[in-house]
Amino acid sequence: MADIRRDARSRLAEASSVEELDSLRAKYLGRKGSITKIMRELPRVPQDDRSSLGILANELKQEVMGILARRRSLLAKAEVLQRQAGERIDVTMPGRRPQLGRRHPITQVLQEIVEVFVGMGFSVVEGPEVETDYYNFEALNMPPDHPARGMLDTFYVSDDVLLRSHTSPVQIRVMEKAPPPLRIISPGKVYRYEAIDASHVPMFHQVEGFMVDEHITFGDLKGVLEDFIRQIFGKGTPLRFRPSFFPYTEPSAEVEIGCLICEGKGCSVCKGSGWLEILGSGMIDPSVFCPVNYDPERFTGFAFGMGVERIAMLKYGIDDIRLFFENDLEFLRQF
Repeated sequence: MADIRRDARSRLAEASSVEELDSLRAKYLGRKGSITKIMRELPRVPQDDRSSLGILANELKQEVMGILARRRSLLAKAEVLQRQAGERIDVTMPGRRPQLGRRHPITQVLQEIVEVFVGMGFSVVEGPEVETDYYNFEALNMPPDHPARGMLDTFYVSDDVLLRSHTSPVQIRVMEKAPPPLRIISPGKVYRYEAIDASHVPMFHQVEGFMVDEHITFGDLKGVLEDFIRQIFGKGTPLRFRPSFFPYTEPSAEVEIGCLICEGKGCSVCKGSGWLEILGSGMIDPSVFCPVNYDPERFTGFAFGMGVERIAMLKYGIDDIRLFFENDLEFLRQF
């Protein structure tokens, strides 16, 4: 027992962690420990020596348990102090700036477009995203059998209710309630049943604009859109009006700008033409004035519509519309 006492005193004094103490406790006092073995052998010791040997074994056990308790307390306190030192807050260090969010690139471009037209005197009006067939089609010179309806790939909720496929219904809603002169833009989401690819998504953003007054001409339309393009893409941006067709404007025109990628030389983005289409426009068809009780002999007007994602893709040189909707922070932090 003297050897066990010396070994226990030495080993316990040198223990440097609570885990090491637990290992030593098992060595001496565990089920297979050396002191435990002595206690189990006492019944086999002769009666004359059993009492004195039992006293010595019990004293050894109590001594080892006491050393274990005291050493455990000291090591536990040391570990706490060490952990606290590592976790201590240095109040002199500069604070960590929280990572701030920023506006989505589509929101940024949409706000820029709105600011340009507001600067020209246009008012901003929004309309419902769930529309009726009347406002989305019929009032815009597209009766039920009109082939142009098929171009818009509409989501129908019921026979007469749908998710608007363009923001043009706002034009009718405004003209129903207010007499000319009008100068309005209507930004918002639109929905079309299209397969998702690099240039198509089923939900995107448009800005519809229109002006109605006496003596409005195509020259007014050209002046407004030329000024808009100069402010969005720069003063030196080449542009042209190309004849087109829309059911609710006559005459109609698509507006194209010189390709921003190849500078008009021809590339895969502009399909070798050197031009990129950015919006549709035209003079409001007189038949659109009839449902809102405007006199087409007295009033004329123009309308235009553009896709915000299309403008953003051209402005920032992005070739895949899906990037705007994937919530990739590495992509979004660029704007």
